[in-house]
Amino acid sequence: MATADHRLRVTDRHFGDHPVDMDMDALLGRPPRMTREAAHLPSPGIAFDPTAVELKDAAYRVLRLPAVADKTFLISIGDRSVGGLTARDQMVGPWQVPVSDVAVTTMGYQTNLGEAFAMGERTPLAILNAPASGRMAVGEALTNIAAARIAGLGDVKLSANWMAAAGSPGEDACLFDTVRAVSDLCQQIGVSIPVGKDSLSMRTAWEDDGLKKQVVSPLSLVVTAFSPVSDARQTLTPQLRLDAGETDLLLIDLGAGRNRLGGSALVQVFNATGSEAPDVDDPEKLAAFFGAVQQLASDNRLLAYHDRSDGGLFATIAEMAFAAHCGVSVDMDGLCYDPLTNDVDGAEKKPNLLGGP
Repeated sequence: MATADHRLRVTDRHFGDHPVDMDMDALLGRPPRMTREAAHLPSPGIAFDPTAVELKDAAYRVLRLPAVADKTFLISIGDRSVGGLTARDQMVGPWQVPVSDVAVTTMGYQTNLGEAFAMGERTPLAILNAPASGRMAVGEALTNIAAARIAGLGDVKLSANWMAAAGSPGEDACLFDTVRAVSDLCQQIGVSIPVGKDSLSMRTAWEDDGLKKQVVSPLSLVVTAFSPVSDARQTLTPQLRLDAGETDLLLIDLGAGRNRLGGSALVQVFNATGSEAPDVDDPEKLAAFFGAVQQLASDNRLLAYHDRSDGGLFATIAEMAFAAHCGVSVDMDGLCYDPLTNDVDGAEKKPNLLGGP
């Protein structure tokens, strides 16, 4: 063990002595300390006006964005079931739509125990708020893996893949803040990160006709969540069930109605960034959501499940409808409620709200 007086000591209980008892300086030497000066830079932003967006045009643009669009061309180039232990791959339902939230494999041919894997990343958010992008990457990984039957959130482990342009102005500060933010979040919800890697040279420079040019990648954290699964057969998918009679499709809004569009697919397709990035505002609510989904799934109260990620609520509903080959009726009144006017869609205003006639 390493002691408080900076010594490494190994105890042999059989002989009652210390075969190793040495100063840590003798083991590690005195390597030079690395110091970096990090300064924060203001976040660049391109304003986005949603009132100028035409709904049909926005829908087609979002569905064509590579982060949202069909990934069959990537998925189908490899055998997804080699080995015979794949319980849940990307393709969902009889029409094989690639919308699965989680991958699940079994631990053997004679057992239903398995392992689940899911990913999360929110790189575009780092342009506006780097710590928020890290927290959202963790949140996406957890809301994805929640589709599998997991005994508890503490069983989930994370792998963190960090990519940054270390040394570029502002990037060291973003990296430091994000690492601390992700560490704090994981401690609050009881999830560990036992493994990960990094690449800190995410920039390139060249000369063109005597002009020096440079491209710097924004901070990127890719989170992979993995966990043992109690029953691989009970994995939920986004496929809507048409054989279960009358059912309800519920939105669990962890964003508490703030609907922050910064860095979203919608602003990207209109060449903007927005101004306010979404964030994991309440870690306890995220942990409670995970537990609630697992409990409801255990009680057979959930027929389908899908996380809200790239593309927002519209893309989420569209993917669930595609997987089931059906239409969906959506009641949006609750999302459009204006508490200041006590009105659902904002069309009726209280005449005396602001002291007017």
